[in-house]
Amino acid sequence: MPSPLLPPPPADALAATRSALATRLLRQAPGEGLHTLEALPGLMIYRADQLSGSVCGVYEPCVAVVVQGSKRVVLGSDTLVYDSTRYLLTSLNLPTVATILEASPEQPYLALVLKLDLREVATLMLSGTVPAAPPPPREPESQEHRAMGTGLLTLPLLQAFERLLDIAAQPEHAPVLAPLVLREIHYRLLVGEQGGRLRQIAAVGSQGHQIARAIDWLRSHYAEPLRVEDLAREVRMGLSTFHHQFKALTAMSPLQYQKQIRLNEARRLMLVYDLDAATAAYRVGYESPSQFSREYSRQFGAPPVRDISQLRQAPPALLGA
Repeated sequence: MPSPLLPPPPADALAATRSALATRLLRQAPGEGLHTLEALPGLMIYRADQLSGSVCGVYEPCVAVVVQGSKRVVLGSDTLVYDSTRYLLTSLNLPTVATILEASPEQPYLALVLKLDLREVATLMLSGTVPAAPPPPREPESQEHRAMGTGLLTLPLLQAFERLLDIAAQPEHAPVLAPLVLREIHYRLLVGEQGGRLRQIAAVGSQGHQIARAIDWLRSHYAEPLRVEDLAREVRMGLSTFHHQFKALTAMSPLQYQKQIRLNEARRLMLVYDLDAATAAYRVGYESPSQFSREYSRQFGAPPVRDISQLRQAPPALLGA
């Protein structure tokens, strides 16, 4: 039996930290849905007390740390599951389908989501003081270069999030202290087993950085007709290389990516601004309302009118996932 004077084993320390964090998050997020922290606008708490089905949406560059429960994310043909032992890292804006797998009123799903600052990542890389990331765990060859993956949640990374919450509780200190802890989190991600996914996007001049520029263009011009060769030329890549790298990072083609962005935006316009389906379709770039309705039903599982009606009756957790 170990001496009580010795520090607890890492597994026990992780469990204790998770338990303390869960108690804090339940207090800071008293109801379901997405909760922002005024002192730390890039940090969000997400809570769900029940299983609510799948949600289509776009993951921004972020790290998601589950404190309690588990979640599945589908990106193209890939499926990733993460829980309180593994974080999710996303280095590009990626359309996904997400499903909470474990949640109940007694044991709510609780997660911290931090938006990543890719400029901070680039600054750290340029400092020359960041050691090489360890080799990533073995995974299918098709997923090696994806801009989304899961990594082992270590005690130092979890404790950094704990300190970030401490700072949020003392907003007068946030302007000075928050950047220090945020820098630490970005550093720990860079030297963690998923650090390569960040490095391939943040390195200026890399093919990953060029694809990131293409995605920024698509998100700003999704309603315009897309000529893939023009987009490849815009980011200074050959057409075949552009196609290959785009799919390697996003698990979909540029045209598939544009379609998912259009459909998600049309859904938002109908839900938030009460637009009818035809108006929303034209607004996001569709010329044929019938084609829009077919593709919408295929993406969201119901025609536009029925889907929006169901969303308006959905619990906050479903809308914020």
